Amino acid sequence: MMPSLSALRVFEAAARLNSFSRAADELHVTHAAVSHQIRLLEDWFGRPLFLREKRTVRLVPDATVLAQTLSVSLARIEAETRAFRMKATGELTVACIASIATRWLIPALPEFLSANPDINLRVVYAMGEQRFREGDCDVLITLGEDRSETRESTWLFSRANRPVVSPAYLAQRGMPDTAEAIAAADLLHDETPDRWLNWCRTAGLHPDGPLRGPVFQDFNLLATAVIAGHGIALCPTEVFRRELDNGDLVILSDIETLTDESYFLVTARPASAAAVKFRDWFCGLAGRFRESG
Repeated sequence: MMPSLSALRVFEAAARLNSFSRAADELHVTHAAVSHQIRLLEDWFGRPLFLREKRTVRLVPDATVLAQTLSVSLARIEAETRAFRMKATGELTVACIASIATRWLIPALPEFLSANPDINLRVVYAMGEQRFREGDCDVLITLGEDRSETRESTWLFSRANRPVVSPAYLAQRGMPDTAEAIAAADLLHDETPDRWLNWCRTAGLHPDGPLRGPVFQDFNLLATAVIAGHGIALCPTEVFRRELDNGDLVILSDIETLTDESYFLVTARPASAAAVKFRDWFCGLAGRFRESG
């Protein structure tokens, strides 16, 4: 006899996240439901599984191996069931953050679909901080690496940001050939002026007041504005590799920020055959563009 699989799944999520609330969010249940399942499991074992603290929970030391074993086992079960379903439906779900989806993935998709007519591809948006979770997608293209044992992360390219501008803007305003001139130009901001402020500090500048210029809530809105010639944007140059190669944008300075961050493609370990095909294709695409740059 073994405890309820539902209770074990709740326990694994709470142990991994060190939080009943976050486990509830991940599993799409209430906090009370998580607490109830944990109590049932503790009754079954006849001992506490967590140390309850003010705003978090922590595994009792003896339960660590159980939690790790469940994490690996549940991940394997999800991978196998999804692979089995994939054989029947041929469906592959790719979750991708908006900047990569619009500038990289979607323009190149016909190549993949032509080479893999047996795969029914579904593309969905991923949030910036989203982590890979089987059942939600087969492939995740996102910012940051997933180092868990049940995931495989493949490096795509750097997030390093540099100032970029359209030739149309330069034709009207002239070339800002120093860091000071760039900082004094028409700056376009992605969500917050803080990124430009960080660039200024990296360049050895210390602005006296707040940096001016429109703030765009969405990265694709910022991309549209900079390509249209509205000003200078601080952007990950590899994301804009197509526009740079085509001459639609120009890099103004070698001074860069966010050099320690990168984009990754994440799959389950092991991945389905279709996910492997997609990974090999997309990583090859990224490699070709890196070589062109």
